[in-house]
Amino acid sequence: MTPMLEAAEVSRRTPRPAAPPTWLVVALACAGQFLVVLDVSVVNVALPSMRTDLGLSASGLQWVVNAYAIAFAGFMLLGGRAGDLYGRKRMFLVGLTLFTLASLGGGLAQEGWQLLLARTVQGLGAAVLAPSTLTLLTAAVPEGPARARAIATWTAVGAGGGAAGGLVGGALVDLLSWRWVLLINVPVGAVVLAGAVLWLAESRAGDGRRLDLPGALLATTGLATLAYGIVQTEAEGWTAAATLVPLLVGLALIALFLLVEARTAAPLMPLGLLRRRSVASANAAMFVSGSAMFCMWYFMTLYAQNVLGYTPLEAGLALVPSSLSVVVGSKLAPRLMRPAGARTVATLGTLVAAAGFAWQSTMSAHGAYVTGIMIPGMLMMLGAGLAGTPLAALATSGAAPGEAGLVSGLINTSRTMGGSLGLAVMSTVAAAGTGGEGGAEALTEGYALAFRTSAALLLGGAALMLVWLPRKTSASSAG
Repeated sequence: MTPMLEAAEVSRRTPRPAAPPTWLVVALACAGQFLVVLDVSVVNVALPSMRTDLGLSASGLQWVVNAYAIAFAGFMLLGGRAGDLYGRKRMFLVGLTLFTLASLGGGLAQEGWQLLLARTVQGLGAAVLAPSTLTLLTAAVPEGPARARAIATWTAVGAGGGAAGGLVGGALVDLLSWRWVLLINVPVGAVVLAGAVLWLAESRAGDGRRLDLPGALLATTGLATLAYGIVQTEAEGWTAAATLVPLLVGLALIALFLLVEARTAAPLMPLGLLRRRSVASANAAMFVSGSAMFCMWYFMTLYAQNVLGYTPLEAGLALVPSSLSVVVGSKLAPRLMRPAGARTVATLGTLVAAAGFAWQSTMSAHGAYVTGIMIPGMLMMLGAGLAGTPLAALATSGAAPGEAGLVSGLINTSRTMGGSLGLAVMSTVAAAGTGGEGGAEALTEGYALAFRTSAALLLGGAALMLVWLPRKTSASSAG
């Protein structure tokens, strides 16, 4: 028998490893996505406890949220590209390992800076992990109804992670301590990591292009520096060097990022995409909406605990109706888009959210739950759900198959970056509204001013949508 025939015979006799069941791949991908989304919201109810234990300042407190969000947004597109080049399974493992180790470091932090560093590394891990969850899922499930169901499950799990964050965080803080909102990721991450090593198959779609690491670093450091400069206005004012220097440096870094993107052969964000009206207008609208809506969870949690005296668990339970309203709005939006159009539904959702923010701005230091938290919170998040789906549809309408992942990542990046800068601005606004006082009445005035400012910003966003968003999407995007 010739060597070639012998090799073929051995190959036939050697059983190939069986492909893992599709449901198992979907479960692992959804578990990774759940962890990423959960950690955006789970820390909110723990913020007062973190501040007491680690001695964080008011500005330091918002960086517990922003450090994660900025790193996540700044490296998300790079994480997706790395998965294409080096393998989705490999990047899933790298991202989940970073995320899990950073969660351990944050849970064991003894100083404020240690917690902020851990949250930054968590965000970096999430940026590598999140894009791989969807690409692994789509690679494992054939195109058709089965893939549509798998993606719907992935989307629902992501929404569930955001909705469950307040409740899970409140229970952990009440029953254990604030540290467990981070430490809980360690055993869960270890189990998912072991399952991914054993059962996920590798896939990639590399075309030889390099990673745009300079672009990702410039975008992230520029955004962080700009946010730091905005935060400095609270203590130093707008004309102090401590404020102006980081603001100018942040703007310069973002300008340099745009210059690098225009000249590099494989840009992180191809600027040519922004010449399309649908992409540019939808991303601008998402940035404005995100800058107003992202701060809702932050201030509602602080209001419930610092002013109304809720426990962390009570605060988490109080926000469950708002969390569910996001899911309702997201499910309702596609049905309204068919007869009314994406632009109309996005504008309507933004106006509903603006009404909720305006209502919330009438809060008092002795507010009742139903009228002081539940109903305005439900309006805010119902509007967010209604607006988010049509904006995403408009941003991706008409995109070529090879651009779909890029424009989808871009709209998520715009929302998260807008939210990060918005939280920095609204925290400064709230601090100015307190007049330097720390009592319940003063805090309420500060939070109310932040909600009022967000309502005005959303009204401006609704006007922007009416003027700039295109009237129609492609049929596939609208569906």
